[in-house]
Amino acid sequence: MKKLILIQLVLLIWFPFFSCTDNDQGPKLVWDDSKVLIDQKAFDAAITDDLKINSLDIEGDFLTINISSGGCNGESWEIRLIDSGEVLESDPPQRNLVLFFKNEELCEAYITKEVAFDIADLKVEGDQVLLNIRNTGQQILYEY
Repeated sequence: MKKLILIQLVLLIWFPFFSCTDNDQGPKLVWDDSKVLIDQKAFDAAITDDLKINSLDIEGDFLTINISSGGCNGESWEIRLIDSGEVLESDPPQRNLVLFFKNEELCEAYITKEVAFDIADLKVEGDQVLLNIRNTGQQILYEY
């Protein structure tokens, strides 16, 4: 009887070390993808719920956007950067983008967070392109 109790005690102590865990997989990527979606129809139909874009910053091939909106914690926000698919011929060339933003959180907190997108697919001939962000009326120069 003592052996059975001892075995149960050992199993009870060791069980947590061998059980499955839900490990943190790093930051949650928007729509399981941080790349820019290049699609004219999605660009035209993009939802841009009440959103404030505070700042834009490019470092390497990543565009970081600091955003604010009402909500609970921002965990359920749907965010996606969408390109219209057309390149405007100018010097430098230009691309039109929109930040798709869907917010169904009904809390009254004001949340600010940063999201980053891989914009390498937006490169055009030459070494730079001007990105026009429709939600902000702002432009940012992407040099590569």
